Amino acid sequence: MARPVLTDAVELARTAVVQLQEGGVGDYLGVTSEDECAATHRFVADLPGYRGWQWAVVVAADPESDRATVSELALLPGPDALVAPEWIPWDQRIRPGDLSAGDLLAPPAGDPRLVPGYVATGDPEIDDAALELGLGRKQTMSLEGRLDAAQRWHDGDYGPDSEMAKAAPSTCGLCGFYLPLAGSLHGAFGVCGNEMAADGHVVDVTYGCGAHSDTLLPTGAGSPQYDAYDDGAVEVVERAAPETEAAAEVTDAEESASTS
Repeated sequence: MARPVLTDAVELARTAVVQLQEGGVGDYLGVTSEDECAATHRFVADLPGYRGWQWAVVVAADPESDRATVSELALLPGPDALVAPEWIPWDQRIRPGDLSAGDLLAPPAGDPRLVPGYVATGDPEIDDAALELGLGRKQTMSLEGRLDAAQRWHDGDYGPDSEMAKAAPSTCGLCGFYLPLAGSLHGAFGVCGNEMAADGHVVDVTYGCGAHSDTLLPTGAGSPQYDAYDDGAVEVVERAAPETEAAAEVTDAEESASTS
């Protein structure tokens, strides 16, 4: 609990802000005790562009004093203040999908996803081939980098938990369009080669879609209650010969004349 000499110094605190000549001193918001010798008075900062900010004035008095003095004052954001977003270091601002044509993006120093090319990767196929040929890249993916990529792919849009995979009749591992990756990820991932599906994307072996190579079309076609009607066929209708029709018309005319 702050001493009265500190809590009663409201006008002293307000005068300090007014003398700052920045303007915009609004309603009094209250006082907060800092310790036995200090308290902070707060006022609404009625300034353009500083909605929700507050003037904070710290007053102080030693234990034996009956008079407070201004220690410091500042413009601080309140609980509902409009403030700038939290600052993010520039090297952490790039996110997946930000890279565009012509951009250069170097890996960070000490990237745990990469190891020098002359260090064993832990992948027998890569290590044996590099040793035999004496070839290699300057850097290759470390075990940590490969595991991180595998987890990201497994949890992504082409993993077993996606809506497409849950509704699929089978999995990519049993599909003829599935092209397995080489190396340590051989058993878990591959690339889809079906242009009507996830073409060109890395897919989990347990992912699946409706364009599986073993997909069969439903049997039957059309309505089972009626036979199909071919409207392109020629319908043949028998007609009487022209001579017969003319003779019949003459006979009918003679009979009508004789009766009349």
